[in-house]
Amino acid sequence: MFVSLLLVAALAQQPPAPQPFPRTGSQQPARPAPPPSQPSAPPPSPSPAKAPPAQAPPAQESGPGESQLGVQIYPGAQFLASYDAGRGQRYYLFGTTASFLDVVTFYRNVLKQRGELIFDAPATHQFDIGRFREETMAFPPSVTVKEFQSQVSQGYPNPRLNAQPARFPTVIQIVPAAGP
Repeated sequence: MFVSLLLVAALAQQPPAPQPFPRTGSQQPARPAPPPSQPSAPPPSPSPAKAPPAQAPPAQESGPGESQLGVQIYPGAQFLASYDAGRGQRYYLFGTTASFLDVVTFYRNVLKQRGELIFDAPATHQFDIGRFREETMAFPPSVTVKEFQSQVSQGYPNPRLNAQPARFPTVIQIVPAAGP
């Protein structure tokens, strides 16, 4: 019975907390410091832990040209990114500090069409720039202008670190017409 009580007590105990290495109870005896061979200089400061080498940022995708897009790019707009839309299409995002209305007016003049206001809030305006072929396209060829600055948003964040501007109030999405 006494053995079973010891066994239960041993099982009920929690494992000891891990101790830092080396243990304080097993320290080696102190060794005398070697005599200084040079005049005393301040001891070197401990170097901070080295950070892992910084990885090079991914290469920035260069923006497409107007001939590739089939439409004029708003003056001063910065290329942000391109994405696979499926079915051999890509769409391209550009950010601009211009107001939503200025960009919509620009594309109305360039494309010589009114386009269509898709949403009131956030304001989104779309211009068709080609015929949509459902069997070969994922998205209709178009220029879409979206207002990103509002009471709840300071704008679309610039994907490039420490780049100016930090946020874009207006974003332009261009889906070029795919092939012939």
